[in-house]
Amino acid sequence: MFARRVGVVGAGFVGLTTGACLASLGHTVVCADIDEAKVEALCRGEVDLLEPGLADLVTAGLAAGRLSFVVGAHAALTSPDGPVELVVLCLPTPMGVGGVADLTAVESVVEEVRDELPLGTVVVTKSTVPVGTARRTAELIGRDDVAVVSNPEFLREGSAVRDFLNPDRIVVGSDTQDAAERVAALYARLGAPTVLTDAVSAELVKYAANCFLAVKLSYVNAMAELCERVGAHIDDVTEGVGYDHRIGQSFLTPGPGWGGSCLPKDTHALLQVADVVDFEFRLLRASIETNVRQRQRMVDKVRLAVTGSRTGSLSHTRLGLFGLTFKAGTDDLRDSPAIAVAALLRQAGGELVGYDPAVSPDSEAPQLAGIEVVDDPAVLAKNADALVVLTEWPEFRTLPWADLAQLVAQPVVVDTRNILDADVLGRAGFTVHALGRRPPAP
Repeated sequence: MFARRVGVVGAGFVGLTTGACLASLGHTVVCADIDEAKVEALCRGEVDLLEPGLADLVTAGLAAGRLSFVVGAHAALTSPDGPVELVVLCLPTPMGVGGVADLTAVESVVEEVRDELPLGTVVVTKSTVPVGTARRTAELIGRDDVAVVSNPEFLREGSAVRDFLNPDRIVVGSDTQDAAERVAALYARLGAPTVLTDAVSAELVKYAANCFLAVKLSYVNAMAELCERVGAHIDDVTEGVGYDHRIGQSFLTPGPGWGGSCLPKDTHALLQVADVVDFEFRLLRASIETNVRQRQRMVDKVRLAVTGSRTGSLSHTRLGLFGLTFKAGTDDLRDSPAIAVAALLRQAGGELVGYDPAVSPDSEAPQLAGIEVVDDPAVLAKNADALVVLTEWPEFRTLPWADLAQLVAQPVVVDTRNILDADVLGRAGFTVHALGRRPPAP
């Protein structure tokens, strides 16, 4: 394998994982960010992301001299071994007005470095970007010697290092074959299936994958509601369905709705792509609407558990929320379905107390406004009218439920993640309301 000199612009979740993993594969990587304090911390090997294995890779890369951190995109154009050969853009593309992806950061960096890119550089867009961004980027650069390649990432928070080093596939898209092959060669040691295609197709792959997962999650949430209405058991239904190799077991677990930093913005972005070409993507739009409805359905389940009626009042009820992050294994609160449900519960008059293993009571995250965050499940449970599980942290299964039952005002649990053993909690004195399962006997 030929080691390459790579500049990575952006040291966030995607950029830092990309830089550290490429360095572990033998490449020389310079990772740039505009946050001077972050760069200084990374130079010391200090990683503030909750990602298993990432800090170890950063430390190893620094020690081997294959990984370094610098301030500003310009500084990422030169490695200790000479000018970089590839520049990988790992920049934020948040949801903008109307759902379209905001490319301000990407375009700003491209305009900043285009005249200083080393001769023959390949510019790689790893950020999730709208269809046509590679072409637009090439136009902004305006140099015949610089090729632009789309190389979407498929990293999950909480398992990013494992996903990078054990990928299902590598997708590389460019209208220049040589440039595409140079990017694909970065991952040669991984031995993963590689899809070489045009840039537009590669850009669409990421949206197609995430939106399919969103549709699948909305489908299973709708199926869970149907199970409740007909008296079926969602766990048995999804087990029976999941053994079909055409469907598989993943993303068949009902929950309070999908969220996080990717699925919400990617589904809306793909709708924008469809609208531009006058295609009405009804299936995707229905999936988004189903997801919004799912959050309100969780509130109705809490109403039923607390008052005995799906329309009962939650005014001045104390609700203990187990889990605030968008999924277990991460401290990310962005577009968290737990936070979305919490906001609806607060609007309904509930007084909210939250506990999450990855969220400190001292956190000043704006998403936590209106929630009293505590660091002890017992404090959360005291005088609660209901306990609501909103994030699937495994440790919630082994909480001292018998002790918590002595603290609550009402021994009621709404398990929106179906992670608790209803029999265990029943012996502790709780009534459990789950998704897609027969309602507890009155």
